[in-house]
Amino acid sequence: MPLPTDISAELRAQLGAEQVLTQLEDLIPYSFDGTAAMTQMPACVVFARSAADVVAVLAIAQRTRTAVVTRGSGTGLSGGSLPSPGCIVLCTVKMNRILEVDRANLTMLVEPGVTTLEVAEAAAAVGLFYPPDPGSMKISTIGGNVAENSGGLRGLKYGITRNYVMGLQVVLPDGEVMFTGNKCVKDVAGYSLKDLFVGSEGTLGVITQVLLKLIPKPAAKKTMVATFSAMDAAAQTVSDIIAAQIIPCTLEFLDRMTIRCVEDFAKIGLPLDCEALLLMETDGHPAQVEDEARQMVEIARQNGCMEIRVAKDELEANKLASARRSAFSALARVAPTTILEDATVPRSELAKMVRFCDQVAKKYRLRVGTFGHMGDGNLHPTFLTDERNHEEMERVHAAFREIFDEAIRLGGTITGEHGVGVAKRDFLPQFLGQTQMRVMRELRRALDPAGILNPGKMFN
Repeated sequence: MPLPTDISAELRAQLGAEQVLTQLEDLIPYSFDGTAAMTQMPACVVFARSAADVVAVLAIAQRTRTAVVTRGSGTGLSGGSLPSPGCIVLCTVKMNRILEVDRANLTMLVEPGVTTLEVAEAAAAVGLFYPPDPGSMKISTIGGNVAENSGGLRGLKYGITRNYVMGLQVVLPDGEVMFTGNKCVKDVAGYSLKDLFVGSEGTLGVITQVLLKLIPKPAAKKTMVATFSAMDAAAQTVSDIIAAQIIPCTLEFLDRMTIRCVEDFAKIGLPLDCEALLLMETDGHPAQVEDEARQMVEIARQNGCMEIRVAKDELEANKLASARRSAFSALARVAPTTILEDATVPRSELAKMVRFCDQVAKKYRLRVGTFGHMGDGNLHPTFLTDERNHEEMERVHAAFREIFDEAIRLGGTITGEHGVGVAKRDFLPQFLGQTQMRVMRELRRALDPAGILNPGKMFN
């Protein structure tokens, strides 16, 4: 559905003709995000370069009742930035300035189009550390991270994006600009509005600045990889590590299918006769790192690990860590369509959940590789399929329904870091219940009564 010519003309007048795309061939790259088997053509794409541009776009959209879908790099995996029919895609990648690095207050102020890697590198340049590290951190933008409340491999020890947002500049649907939060470590004045926008998936406002918390850079780090003949042994290792009061910065796992794909892809030297692999990293004071690494090696051996490798230097550490970081890329080589999902269960239930994913795959005659964050119970069952095979895709959807049902039954959640978007919209009422759904709908109506921001996402 093309945008009415008067609206596109007004957008060009406000932002400049070069910042507005309306030709079909130009719109195609913005008709999908990182979510497999989902596509929808927008009516136009506009590139904001400032908060004033965002205000101008929302003013036009509000007056004409045109839907607006905010987008960063489009790496999301829940369809959160998938266009809605006839919408304006508001792309913020050109708002990519690091506005301030404040070492005295351990903060950084950035625009939403700055990539996660650029944030991490800017912090490291002054001896500081920004911990959140989603798998797409090289290209994902901080605005998208905040909107989806992204996680990452270091989430067990350091938390997720929400834990590092101190303030936000947000343009509300009516075009009003608000800054919520500040550099104060302690602030209990009124509602914590910034937390309302973190994870809101672009449904409540458009983020135009992010004030981030930084922390001192750990002095040392040690990386280890252990392999096991059974997933239960790997899970017990994780439980024993936590019981020993060790909180690693990374505690990741791969199943047999994923290990084979990673080794074929990256040639790291992983054994192919194991059922599970654990990537374990500890960081902090050098003496603490040495002690924790020694304890984790002992715990892995006590649980019958087949082999354990301890990185001798940073180069080897990066090579071992790549076993986990390349998991999605490795699996994506196997089939035309790779559907990476996201469910979280209590740590004690994770081995059971991994087995359940395998059982469901066998039931529906599907191939699945499962990997994820064993330390915090967040797993990523990844189905290898072909979206052109409609009958097989029906089996994939049926398998995921069972997986999410089981995650909820085990006391878990339907998403630990990817968000709800379109992909999990139908599962949200079952997870939250009527009262929470009603409160969320009322909040959304209060801030966006015209319903122009990211319609159809999270819930209808």
